[in-house]
Amino acid sequence: MSVLSKRIKKVNSIVEGKFISLYDLEYVNKLNQDKHWSVVTRKSKEDIQDIYLNGKEDNADAVAIVAYHVEYKKLVVIKQFRVPVNNYIYEIPAGLIDKGEDILKTVRRELKEETGLNLLDINEKYSKSKTYLSPGMTDESVALIFCTCDGEISEEYLEANEDIKTILVSQEEAQAILESDEKIDIKAFLMLQNFVLLGDKMFV
Repeated sequence: MSVLSKRIKKVNSIVEGKFISLYDLEYVNKLNQDKHWSVVTRKSKEDIQDIYLNGKEDNADAVAIVAYHVEYKKLVVIKQFRVPVNNYIYEIPAGLIDKGEDILKTVRRELKEETGLNLLDINEKYSKSKTYLSPGMTDESVALIFCTCDGEISEEYLEANEDIKTILVSQEEAQAILESDEKIDIKAFLMLQNFVLLGDKMFV
């Protein structure tokens, strides 16, 4: 267990939901003062106590997929309606890792469900098994996966609550999105920016 992880002393429930919960963390700051911090998590209280208090290693909650279509030579981007922002927002395909799934299986499943496209290869060189999204508010983490894909876009596999449009973008189209005033997720912004600069070098 790291020295930093020992700062948290107690986990108190505020709201426990089916997919997301809110906890109050009692911790000690660098001046040895007792403080409180609220954290949003996808984990159960039992799991989060094991992680914070016992030093258990946790796995990524989800995957974020940076996919390159080999036939069209374009980056795969989605526009999804997100209730918290009450609008459509540019993102990259992503999804939760189901219990018992490994990262590869989740990437294949989520890419197919959200876009209709087929996973070909994962670039291990650039992929990362766990990255954090907004650590000031949540412990949620994602495996950031760079991969290639093929096939045709389809909405056939979308769930009822998924309002998603898949877009294949060239470097020029990626630049236009970056220069627009439309809402954009930070992961999508960074991947579009890298794609403009590097093109398919991101995937080889």
